[in-house]
Amino acid sequence: MTLASIPVDMTDIAPGYRISRVLKGGWHLAGGHGAVDRDRAIAEMRDYVESGIVTFDCADIYTGVEQMIGDFRRKMIAEGRADLLAPIRVHTKCVPDLAVLDSISRADLQATIDRSRARLGLDALDLVQFHWWNTAVERYVEVAGWLTDFQKEGRITLLGTTNFNAACTQQLLDAGYPLATTQVQYSILDNRPAHKLVPLLQKAGAKLLCYGTVAGGFLSDKWLGVADPGEATRLENRSLTKYKLIIDDMGGWDLFQEILKTLRRIADRHGVNVADVAMGAMLDRPEVTAIIVGVRHGGHLEAHRRLFGLTLTDQDRRDLAAILAQRVELEGDVYDLERDRDGRHGRIMHYNLNG
Repeated sequence: MTLASIPVDMTDIAPGYRISRVLKGGWHLAGGHGAVDRDRAIAEMRDYVESGIVTFDCADIYTGVEQMIGDFRRKMIAEGRADLLAPIRVHTKCVPDLAVLDSISRADLQATIDRSRARLGLDALDLVQFHWWNTAVERYVEVAGWLTDFQKEGRITLLGTTNFNAACTQQLLDAGYPLATTQVQYSILDNRPAHKLVPLLQKAGAKLLCYGTVAGGFLSDKWLGVADPGEATRLENRSLTKYKLIIDDMGGWDLFQEILKTLRRIADRHGVNVADVAMGAMLDRPEVTAIIVGVRHGGHLEAHRRLFGLTLTDQDRRDLAAILAQRVELEGDVYDLERDRDGRHGRIMHYNLNG
């Protein structure tokens, strides 16, 4: 069976709303991760769509990325290829700046949503995922209600959340927020969603979208047998910095290397790469609807397509479970570590990016 003959897995997250189970992420195109060739990035969007990976993830705070996706859409229309746009779904985010959580108004939020619509060239945004930096500022239920109003007005098709823990998600559900999806960090290194959030989503009928499945590239052959690079803040980009902290907290570099060795053994059985197994292990979990894979430059499409031909065996699952049982459970619920702005995880975040 050739790679091109393997069908891309698709799934419905709402009636009539179908996505690919691998989403092309946009965070790595936003700067802070290295130089980005804009024209090349737009050309690669077409490559992904033509391969069957037709769902994109971005955010209002991913500098320039909504505009880039919108320019891709406009380019296809100008070239007479509007047919390529039909299956595409673009998931963006609504992330009010930390500095305005106390003061943001309905008009401010509507302006942000309308800006995303203009950038992307969409009358109605496909999916808006709401984030709130500081849940101690208890306006997120109120502000989420405005998003629900915008949905009723036709500005938004579906609503979701990103990086809300189970308690805050329950508050939104209790207030009537029509939660279709939630997007959180969930990987073989970070199991926090499994404890409280996953059971809540299953009860509510909401779908789980996962990022961080290759830990910014750490879960790859590149890092197998490599010495500990040291403090996270010395690494070359924001993504590596973020996920090195997770590695340190979940058991350290020696355990991480043992996890990589296990992934390599599984990969050898299937003729694939370490990263393929790390991503495939998350797609293998029944609670996971889809994963977001972010790339800054080309060369990854073949690996992402290869995922749909990878089926883990019971032996693979047992081997992986045995090494992952040695992890230290990360502290708190989903995103609790990252919300502590004085902590190691919170200090590296950028909180006011809408300007």
